[in-house]
Amino acid sequence: MNMKNRDIISIRDMTKEDIEYILKKSEEMEKNMKKNKNLLNGYVLSTLFFEPSTRTRLSFESAMNKLGGRVISVAQPKASSVAKGETLADTVKTVEQYSDVIVMRHPNEGAARLAADVVDIPIINAGDGANQHPTQTLLDLYTINKECGKIDGLSIAMMGDLKYGRTVHSLATALAYYNVKLIFITPEELKMPSEIKKYLKNKGIPYREISGIDEIGKADVLYVTRIQKERFPDPADYEKVKGIYKILPETLDILGNAKIMHPLPRVDEISPEIDKSKNAIYFRQARNGIPVRMTLLSLVLGEME
Repeated sequence: MNMKNRDIISIRDMTKEDIEYILKKSEEMEKNMKKNKNLLNGYVLSTLFFEPSTRTRLSFESAMNKLGGRVISVAQPKASSVAKGETLADTVKTVEQYSDVIVMRHPNEGAARLAADVVDIPIINAGDGANQHPTQTLLDLYTINKECGKIDGLSIAMMGDLKYGRTVHSLATALAYYNVKLIFITPEELKMPSEIKKYLKNKGIPYREISGIDEIGKADVLYVTRIQKERFPDPADYEKVKGIYKILPETLDILGNAKIMHPLPRVDEISPEIDKSKNAIYFRQARNGIPVRMTLLSLVLGEME
């Protein structure tokens, strides 16, 4: 499969064959990291982050470094000419002159698509507002498959901020390609958007909505998200729901063997006491970002087929 010069903007742009191919190649990459240490020698990655990030930015930069490439970075909008009034289009067109691929995070939905429309090099969306986070979804699918041995046939619960959470929007969309059952655990104010639920219904994916984790029943995976204060238009609405869900040691009695995932950062929704339990896989999940993002960079730069 040739993905050279392809933009990675939304999981909806991908077929199931695309996703399965990336997961397969990521597995090969993880087994042969040292063998590929010079695969992207001579290439330059630009990371443009107009929102805070730790895992996504550093894992992309680590991935590029492990492949022998180089990284230039804007990690704070105030450090770029955006602070002087430069348009996003002009920023990415300028950065294109110095780069072979751009990874971008932006607070506005649709920003990654706009960037892809004005440059000729690949754009990889590292999150655009509450919209999409496709590379997180790919590493999430990789993690689920690796930890559970499959994706088809699983019951997957998502808990927390499902209204504004771009990670769960992308993941739910991708899971529509598989034979899964979904459970949404959320307060009334933070329910999964109706357009996502309509999409799942049209794809024949069963889901149920509950308000408490005690109603979860059997689940193979629990995907926890934090309540995102920065996404709320009204701070008073955030105050109503902050801290509403917490995974505590006693919660494990309800969850049984369910794998606990989290895109991180966490605030107080998962107790640190859970970290050493057999259920917790969120730090391994973060580590899986390396082979997946190494694979994506190699594919869009045409050095892997």
